[in-house]
Amino acid sequence: MEQLKIVASARQIPDRQVTNQELSTMMETDDEWIYTRTGIHQRNVVTTENTSDLASEVAKKILAKSGVSPDSLSPSTAVIVQANIGATNAFAFDLSAACSGFVYGLSVASSLLMSRYQRGLIIGAEVLSKLVDWTDRTTAVLFGDGAAGVLVEQTQDNVGLLGEELRTFGAKGDNLVSGRLANINPFSENISLLDLYFHQNGREVYSFATREVPEALQVALETAQVTADDVDHQANARIVSSIAKRFGQPVSKFPTNMVSNGNTSAASIGILLDELIESNTIHAGHTIAFAGFGGGLTVGAQIWKI
Repeated sequence: MEQLKIVASARQIPDRQVTNQELSTMMETDDEWIYTRTGIHQRNVVTTENTSDLASEVAKKILAKSGVSPDSLSPSTAVIVQANIGATNAFAFDLSAACSGFVYGLSVASSLLMSRYQRGLIIGAEVLSKLVDWTDRTTAVLFGDGAAGVLVEQTQDNVGLLGEELRTFGAKGDNLVSGRLANINPFSENISLLDLYFHQNGREVYSFATREVPEALQVALETAQVTADDVDHQANARIVSSIAKRFGQPVSKFPTNMVSNGNTSAASIGILLDELIESNTIHAGHTIAFAGFGGGLTVGAQIWKI
């Protein structure tokens, strides 16, 4: 029976660092206020790059690591990336699920790869600095830019996706919004306002995360027929201490990188995964859990053996 294997990973972070101290010159805040509330000291933002630039660099790095040539790759990200890496035989598309996007993308790719396709490139890429009001400390201090991805292919090895749980709560979507476009066509009776910036109900999002992420993880664990004790690492389960306590696990099994990268949304899980693989903290034979939550509101949890 064919299984799926994560073959290679890569990440791309913009060079420009923005520290909490620098933000304090732009708004009423300081490093202590930000760090005690978010766990973030700095984040990276683009200066000349676009989202597709970051994603394309990730794709190129993965191809170089894996030895797969672009003319035989079937990536699952934007058509700009497909053009930039010369993947002429691949089809490409975007999937939007905010911070859950990487898990949702892995789910879609896994379904495709278990049918007729051999390999897929899944990239989470975010340039949130374009959507942040840099005078609003309730949102500006949280986000950073970045991209990361993995190459997944069919294998006969006893590895792959063991269980998952995806959930969407559209009725709660107004608690975390961005990119609202104006309705300005000449046929409209009511002209809506343009509002590209992030807005969130922080208390409701926190309550949502601490309630729904553990429930989704529990379902994924049960589907995989493993327990939390069997899992070596949970890659980027935010609201870490609450979730760790819920499963009776040490916080050390919940690595994070928000202190240096901030919240990079759909790129977060992939960035951390690549860091952990690069440091050999995660390696072949490990069972790991991915969990993401965010705009939508959405939740995604998966259990993988790599």
